[in-house]
Amino acid sequence: MRPGWRLVCVSSVSGKTETMTKERGNTMMKRTISRLLILTLALSLGLHASLAEESREDLIVFAAASMTETLTQLKEVYEQAHPDVNIVYNFDSSGTLKTQIESGAECDVFISAAPKQMNQLDITADPAVNTNGLDFVLQGTRINLLENKVALAVPAGNPKDITSYDALVDGLKSGAILLAMGNSDVPVGQYTQKIFAYYGLDEDALAKSGVITYGSNVKEVTTQVSEAAVDCGIIYGTDAYSAGLQVVDTATKEMCGQVIYPAAVLNVTRNEETARDYLTFLTSETADAVFEAVGFSPKHD
Repeated sequence: MRPGWRLVCVSSVSGKTETMTKERGNTMMKRTISRLLILTLALSLGLHASLAEESREDLIVFAAASMTETLTQLKEVYEQAHPDVNIVYNFDSSGTLKTQIESGAECDVFISAAPKQMNQLDITADPAVNTNGLDFVLQGTRINLLENKVALAVPAGNPKDITSYDALVDGLKSGAILLAMGNSDVPVGQYTQKIFAYYGLDEDALAKSGVITYGSNVKEVTTQVSEAAVDCGIIYGTDAYSAGLQVVDTATKEMCGQVIYPAAVLNVTRNEETARDYLTFLTSETADAVFEAVGFSPKHD
C-alpha cells in the first residue's frame, strides 16, 4: 500500500472526527445557553411576581361572620379591578370584632351585623351606648349598608315539624324542642333575646331546663342546625340560604326590630383612600347583585 494513501485516509478520518467534535461542542454550547436563558427568564419572572406581590397594598376589613360568603366573592371582583390591592378579611361576631378594634387591632373598614357594636366605636353615638367614649369611626364614612332577616331554620327533613315562631314557643315551654341561638354578646343572639321578650319567655329558665344551646357567632349556630345537633336555630336568612337550610318563619320588625348592617372606614386606617373606595364599591350595582342573591336588602343610607 502506498504511504500517501494511508496519510490521506488518516487525514480524512481525523478531519471528520474534528468536525464531529466541533459540532458536539456547538450543540452543547447551544443547550447550555438555552438552559441559562430559561433559568434567567424563570428567575426574572419569579422576582417580578415577588416584587408585584410585595407592592400590593393590604386592606384589612373586619366584617360580621354572616357576610363571609358574599364578601369573599366580592373580594375577587374588587381585586381584579384593583390588582395593587390585597383585601384581608377578619370574620367573626360583631362583638368580638369590636373588642379587637378597641384593643388596637389593625383595621381599615368595619362592617357590623348590628348598629350597637358600631355605635360603641362612634364618638357621635349616644353616650348611653358608647359608654367608654370610644372614637374609631372616621366621620362622614358611616353608612347603613344592608338589611337582613332573623330566620327560624330547621335541619333537613324538619324532624320536629316546626312551622313557625309560635310553634317554637310552644315547644320550648313543653321541653319538646332544642333550640340553638347566639350568645348574648352576638347580634343574632341579641335579636333572639328580643324575640323571647316579645313572647314573654324567660331565657335563663329555658337554659336551665336544657332546651337552649349557644354559639359564639351565627356560623356556629348555623352549623348546629346543619348537623341536626338541634331541632332548630335562630339565624340570619342569608346564613340559612348559604347553608341550604329550610326557613320556616321570619321575625317581624315588631318582634326584634330591623336587622341593619352599618359599615364605616375607621380613623385608624393607614389606607384611607383605598378604604373609602372599597366602601363605595360595596354600594355598587355589582355588589348589590351579590348581596341580593343570598337575601340581603341593600340600604345605602
